Formats: sequence, C-alpha cells, structure tokens
Amino acid sequence: MDSKKLARLCRELADNKKAEDILILDVRAISSVTDYFVIASGSSEPHLRAIADELTNQLRKEHALSPRAQDGTVQAGWVVLDFFDVIVHIMRTEVRKRYDLESLWGDAPRVRAVRHRSQVKV
Repeated sequence: MDSKKLARLCRELADNKKAEDILILDVRAISSVTDYFVIASGSSEPHLRAIADELTNQLRKEHALSPRAQDGTVQAGWVVLDFFDVIVHIMRTEVRKRYDLESLWGDAPRVRAVRHRSQVKV
C-alpha cells in the first residue's frame, strides 16, 4: 500500500472512533524521516486508547500492517504510531495546542479528504 493511501486509511480509521480535527500533512519535501503525518485529537484517555486501538487492530487485521514503533502514552496525552512512511499522532486537545505540530510543520501541504460517492449528497 502506498504511503498516501495508508495516511488516508489512518484518517478514516481515526474518524471511525470520532477523532477530532483529523489532519494529514505531506512532509515528503521537508522530512527524510517519513512521508506523511496524520494528526488527530481525542477528548480523554479512553478516547485516545480507542483511536489508537482502532488503527492498530484494523490495519493488522485488514492489511497485515503493524506499527514498527509506538511511543507516548494515553496518560501523557500523546500517542505516536510509526508506520514508517506514515506517522500518526493521537493527542489530547490541550496537548495538541501546546505542541502545535501544524505550525511547526507549517510548510507541509495538507492532504484533503476524499469523499466517496456514497457520502456525496445529490
């Protein structure tokens, strides 16, 4: 699976668990570490855990993908799932505001959500 497709799938899986303010940053031109950041907010420790579990469980089950590393804790308010070409940051809202990754990586273009035909209102 290419990295852009994986990033979009991560956004979709986070959305399944009602993650807030989900954003994909294309960092290919400015980072040698990864291709995309997916940043999502959760409102509580159980919410962060549910989002992280949805990503790891569904990617493992449906695509045989597991994060090569996982860092942070729900108690700290920031969980990072490293899928090599895609790094997912799941953060409590106040932690996300404090670290402001969107501004730190402000030169990175944002990847727009793709609506499926079934989601488009006629």
